[in-house]
Amino acid sequence: MLTEIQLHNYADVLLWGLNTARTQRYKKNDLILIRYDLAALRFAEILHEKLLTKGFNSVQRLNTTPEMEKNFFNLATPSQLVYQTPGDKELYSHLNGSIFLHAPDSITHLSTVDPRKIGKATIARKYIRDILDQREDRGDFGWTLCLCPTQELADHARLSLDDYTLQIIQACFLDKPSPVDEWRDIYKRAVTIKKWLNRMDIDTLHIESETIDLIITPGAKRQWIGISGHNIPSFEIFLSPDWRGTRGIFFSNQPSYRSGNYVEDVRLEFKKGSAVNIEARTGEEFVRQQLAMDSGAKKIGEFSLTDNRFSHINAFMANTLYDENYGGQYGNCHIAVGSSYSDTYNGNPRELTPDLKKQLGFNDSALHWDLVNTENKRVVAHLATGENITIYENGQFQY
Repeated sequence: MLTEIQLHNYADVLLWGLNTARTQRYKKNDLILIRYDLAALRFAEILHEKLLTKGFNSVQRLNTTPEMEKNFFNLATPSQLVYQTPGDKELYSHLNGSIFLHAPDSITHLSTVDPRKIGKATIARKYIRDILDQREDRGDFGWTLCLCPTQELADHARLSLDDYTLQIIQACFLDKPSPVDEWRDIYKRAVTIKKWLNRMDIDTLHIESETIDLIITPGAKRQWIGISGHNIPSFEIFLSPDWRGTRGIFFSNQPSYRSGNYVEDVRLEFKKGSAVNIEARTGEEFVRQQLAMDSGAKKIGEFSLTDNRFSHINAFMANTLYDENYGGQYGNCHIAVGSSYSDTYNGNPRELTPDLKKQLGFNDSALHWDLVNTENKRVVAHLATGENITIYENGQFQY
């Protein structure tokens, strides 16, 4: 497990992430929410102390236990399933920051729950995410999150707890004299790549690997973003494409756990922007139900690339935060089916009304599910000038 020194280092990195992720500076008496699992209690205490020392107000929320969550979905009536807690709208409408400490005691307790129930509850709480997205677009809100090692995660990743913990330590630079300085360096290097990509007028991106042959249309008014402090760790550089131009085959060779369900070898065929054929070696019915959650669930909300020079993650971690940032030999690319990120809009976020988002092809959904491929691949940008440029190969950006 993480030592006290490493937890303090981790907390400092999260505070760096929180500050970096918000476009406007924080000020004293801003309201910060700490959400945490029970196994992360000590970490939450350290963060709470640091926030108070910096003059912030803090609200703490202990997440429901696996037993409570399972009971909710098994026992809730239809009205209980969509119940909106009084006070939540007011709280989230005033939040300036949020930190989530993920330390699950179970990741499979919902495997027997009807996915439609989970989808219904997710849609009912989408209003909270909409509130926070609007506040973030105005620069009034920032967020970050991280993962803490637990035996449950290690077991499902088929690693010892020591080896699992070591992946987290190395990925977040917690063994370095100044982890925050390491993150600042990664941030600066990523800025160079994003500037290089954003100077290109890209019509389409062609992604090819042993199992992928996919065309993506970045779309108008887009920008590449990433390594922004939102996720710790995060090494991905991504955009939210115009979903309407997606066509071809995407294959996820990395397993995924979602809502207690294990999914393996997901293959999606896209035509005219939507997944028309859905296959999976394991968990196919669950995948189909997730992608039927709402009208946007079969469409792409994100395309992402991770450079293996940044990420030290080289093992399956049974957690999307780490698996979508896999470095390994060839880095990774992933798509997310479902909702898009409005901060990939290259204009004033306050201008991005729902009508404009629809006009520009930003996808909207209660779902956001990252599906990852770690094969060696080539990504070619076809520019408006007719020029073709390989932007990613052998796990690295070619800048």
